[in-house]
Amino acid sequence: MGTPCEIQLFAVSHKTAQHVADIVIDDVERLEQRYSRYRPDSFLSEINRAAARANSIEVDPETAGLLNYALTCYEQSDGLFDISSGILRQAWRFDRNNLPEEQQIQALLDKIGWHKIDWTPPKLTFSVPGMELDFGGIVKEYAVDRAAGLCLQAGIKHGLINLGGDIKLIGPRPDGSSWQVGIAHPRQKGEVIQALALSGGALASSGDYERCLQIDGVRYGHVLNPKTGWPVRFMASVSVVGDFCVVSGSAATIAMLKEDQGPAWLESLGLPCLWVDVHGNVGGSLI
Repeated sequence: MGTPCEIQLFAVSHKTAQHVADIVIDDVERLEQRYSRYRPDSFLSEINRAAARANSIEVDPETAGLLNYALTCYEQSDGLFDISSGILRQAWRFDRNNLPEEQQIQALLDKIGWHKIDWTPPKLTFSVPGMELDFGGIVKEYAVDRAAGLCLQAGIKHGLINLGGDIKLIGPRPDGSSWQVGIAHPRQKGEVIQALALSGGALASSGDYERCLQIDGVRYGHVLNPKTGWPVRFMASVSVVGDFCVVSGSAATIAMLKEDQGPAWLESLGLPCLWVDVHGNVGGSLI
């Protein structure tokens, strides 16, 4: 997954815990191999080869489920959460210290938009050559939820799944106490802005923690608005607690994309959250 991952499981024996951990790791690796944009042999790469030629492709039920969820996020966010916007990374290179040309961004915007895709399950049809899909905003969180489900099926009642900061808790700790989960400060590396006591559920965050550019004193993060092609500029980070990691993760990302409307949108959903804006102001129901 290109990020540190951690599994903590409590079981009757080390052998049992290791067996369940192996099941989880195999499934996480399966999802990475299937949906990684970096692997030419992944199914996502096969989808994107069809997209590049404005062709059609039939997908399996699991991929159909992810596409249905992506469509729901697109609709709930008024088009801001768009899995066809990953193509913008061609312009935004966070390993280089320069801004992209507006002309390059505009050329990419012509290839972005769920409305340019015909999704009639199980067939996916692209109307514009050169489009791409990117499940990066969904699959890692989906993998967290699946991992927790596999653990529960195997009889694990206490544990923690952490894939790059996307977390799902399997019940409380074995002594009945809550897990202490820290939310990282978006500006002060290694610092925790808030510690939460959780006995279950999921926590996911979105923000400009890692990948960003700083040019002339301005910080440009990696959360990109698919309508403008430019990074969001209001929120530094958003963390959301929910029952499912995939819901918490997409809600956090949508709140980032909604800029100054993000806090009110989260409040309208009733999702426990904590946000930090670029000026260091902190808000949300988790304070």
